[in-house]
Amino acid sequence: MKRFVFHFLLINLCMISLYANGQSLSNKKILIVYLSRTNNTKAIAEIIQSEVGGKLVALELQKPYPENYRQTVEQVVQEDETGYLPPLKTKIDGIQDYDIVFVGFPTWDMQMPPPMKSFLHQYNFAGKTVIPFNTNAGYGVGSGFETVKDLCPNSKILDGFTITGGIERDGIYFVMRGEKEKQARDEIKKWLEKIALLK
Repeated sequence: MKRFVFHFLLINLCMISLYANGQSLSNKKILIVYLSRTNNTKAIAEIIQSEVGGKLVALELQKPYPENYRQTVEQVVQEDETGYLPPLKTKIDGIQDYDIVFVGFPTWDMQMPPPMKSFLHQYNFAGKTVIPFNTNAGYGVGSGFETVKDLCPNSKILDGFTITGGIERDGIYFVMRGEKEKQARDEIKKWLEKIALLK
């Protein structure tokens, strides 16, 4: 009888341990913040929200970037060189109440865009789980995910998600529709399973 009780307790402890190693979302408050110029990153953010829930917030600037692509590129290069952080129009109340924060952004100049740097500088993410996601023109995330780690040193950073989106330079804008949207949804589900974050 004692051996039976021991084995019963051992099995339960193993189950609790396995559960603890994942992320239970039932009592977690989730925030999904994204920056999107051509709506591809927005589409990824919306897919993530459909899988895990949470509040969706688009980052907006006090002074938006020019509509002209070349002018925006020149401005972003200058901001990266000087370390300028553009002021945000977006304000998030009660950010201290969120347990999990997804941060989504396109790759600009092989880096994290300045507005997302502004966001990560502006708020305190200590003790939170921060999860980056990214769209890019085919050249990858660049240094973006490393910047998340640098700017959130007291957070738990989970593996990020990245996917090819539009190529604005070539006039290819929103692509997250049809087969591409299905591909993105499938890849996001696999990623969320890998980091143990499915509702």
